Amino acid sequence: MPGLAYTAPYAPMALLLGAMLIFTKIWPSRLGLGATVAASIVFYLRWRIFETIPWEEGLSATWWPLVCLTVELVSLFDAVILIAILSRQTNRSAEADEGEQFLRGQWMRDAESLPEVDVFIATYNEPREVLEKTILGCLAIDWPNKKVWVLDDGRRQWLHDLCIAKGAGYINRPNNKGAKAGNINHALMQTGAPFVAVFDADFIPRRDFLLRTMGFFRDDRIGIVQIPHSFYNHDPMQTNLGLQQAMPDDQRFFFEAIMPGRDGWDAAFCCGSNSVTRRSVFEGIGGGLPEGSITEDMLLTLASLRQGYITRYLNEPLAYGLAPESNAAFFVQRQRWAQGAMQILYLRHGPLGPDLKLRYRFLFLPSAWLTQGLQTMFTLLTPIIFLLFNLLPMVNVDPAGIFCYILPMVWALLGGVSALAPGRYYPLAAQILGMFQSFRILPVAIQALIRPKGLIFKVTPKGSDAKGGGNWELGILIAALTLIALNFIGLVINMSPEHRIVSQMVLLPVVAFWVVLNMLMLLMVCMLCLEKPRLRAEERFDIRAGCGITVLNADHAPVRSDRGDISANGLGLQLEEDCAFTKGDRVQVVIPDVGMIWGTVMRGGRRLGVTFDFQSEEARDRLIVMLFTNPIEANAIRPSSLAVSLAVVKRFWAANLHVDLSMPQAHEPHEPEIKLDPATRVIVPAARSDRCGDDFSTGVTAATVLPRQARI
Repeated sequence: MPGLAYTAPYAPMALLLGAMLIFTKIWPSRLGLGATVAASIVFYLRWRIFETIPWEEGLSATWWPLVCLTVELVSLFDAVILIAILSRQTNRSAEADEGEQFLRGQWMRDAESLPEVDVFIATYNEPREVLEKTILGCLAIDWPNKKVWVLDDGRRQWLHDLCIAKGAGYINRPNNKGAKAGNINHALMQTGAPFVAVFDADFIPRRDFLLRTMGFFRDDRIGIVQIPHSFYNHDPMQTNLGLQQAMPDDQRFFFEAIMPGRDGWDAAFCCGSNSVTRRSVFEGIGGGLPEGSITEDMLLTLASLRQGYITRYLNEPLAYGLAPESNAAFFVQRQRWAQGAMQILYLRHGPLGPDLKLRYRFLFLPSAWLTQGLQTMFTLLTPIIFLLFNLLPMVNVDPAGIFCYILPMVWALLGGVSALAPGRYYPLAAQILGMFQSFRILPVAIQALIRPKGLIFKVTPKGSDAKGGGNWELGILIAALTLIALNFIGLVINMSPEHRIVSQMVLLPVVAFWVVLNMLMLLMVCMLCLEKPRLRAEERFDIRAGCGITVLNADHAPVRSDRGDISANGLGLQLEEDCAFTKGDRVQVVIPDVGMIWGTVMRGGRRLGVTFDFQSEEARDRLIVMLFTNPIEANAIRPSSLAVSLAVVKRFWAANLHVDLSMPQAHEPHEPEIKLDPATRVIVPAARSDRCGDDFSTGVTAATVLPRQARI
């Protein structure tokens, strides 16, 4: 039956597409999608193991196919775990609504009955422009019984003075033992509230942070409540490829798809910031965070699981921070995560330690830090090795086998993950970023696996300390260009019958397509290596519709608009017609819920630009609280995978590779900091005039109360 033989290679793909259509459109089912992907993997592995390895031949013929098979197996192991996680996502917003309603009612009846919360801001070397936002945001949290503590491991005089001026508590210690974990543990000994909220120095909580999270603790099983890391700026991939308006930051997949899935398995974990923890969790594991790993947050969750506590995950953007602002900051962060993940394998509280359920051992294995990098490297190297050395990763493969087994498995994985995490996973962008980071992350992960001790906690640079621009990731650039050259050489050699190396010509078109795709992605990696400058000192946010800002002075008629953008330093208003203001004019800017701020016109016309000139700290504080403690729309887009892929291709086609090496950098020299002498200091937060009422708000200072809902 020649017709059947002709269509048979396409039958698995047709069945796969049909099943995915059923479970995504006709009868939506996460479990059905997960089962479809799992079946595709099993179907592929049966063929891969029993038909593509020359088992009957010697080691000289099997070593390379076995190496490739091993990498595939460990990668598919992690893929199966990922599919299982994504198939069980939760949405806890309804529970948070119920908890918030209960807490507001209790606050109205008896504010003192709400439990006390210590709010920790852990800091080491972050600059003032970062820390002041977090301090003001924490002070503005709606909660009657809270104390805000700044944990200063840098012992900086200016931060000590800033805390006193703003009314925040201040704690430092005589040494830096244990890095961030040691800093928090020292503060735990100086404080006593039954609940502890922890924020990194750059994360600014929304006013309702505690009202949305504390209700979960009515369940005695809940030991930690974690919320996503959301960002008000753009990460290096968005910035360097010019995709700020085309895709969200790369961590949306983890925080908005993976973590809700982990929550469905009761396997969500503390992420170091934006969390609330019962003090009894710390007391049950020795009085504080485990200090055996530089990723103390995941270790805390594993230790709490052994006590019977659960980490609950609420997928709501209740705090906003800074994504890495340069390639250097990006790699400091990711390398620390990879090193810490490898470290926990050797610790008693880690996933291989005693007294842990089997499912948690699988779900907390940090193998992805290795397998993703290995898979990426083999994806890049395998076709080159085939073209230059005629080494096949598998035998007995023809185009029919590719259509019947390989393509359905690849489509099942990429399409399955995209369907289970719509608007969060973008295959092409993920592959490009994976290539970019694997050059640096994989060696670090392997080194940490072999030598887990003695690793140093490196703080991710933030603010002015992290501003990049005009710098090349030279090592990655050279590696990417070398791989592009080897791919090109391999193709050229095998196009010539006289110099051809490949023996199975039937595979050459497929391998050529693979090589061209790799080369295109490597070119995008090269573009990522060039760091674009970030010209603004402060991030700008769109002014919300219907919330007009007025600009006026004594000489010209006032103008009002609700279109444009605003930052902590100034604003740009889009007007219907040219205004009378000219550059240098002194003006007054009236902002709803902030008041009047003086400013100087920097640009006239229909796009009015004003730089703020604050006459008092209170005015700037009010503006910061209004901007950062209410919902922020940055990185809010969730386009389809196809839309992002088209945007990436368009960006590649329209790429401007011109580099202006003369572009001045935005760095300003830091004045030498005055350090406090090494000793323990505890300055108690100032008494605050908190009040409860319809808006449940607290003031920026003891004499100032702001409305709960800002309008910009």
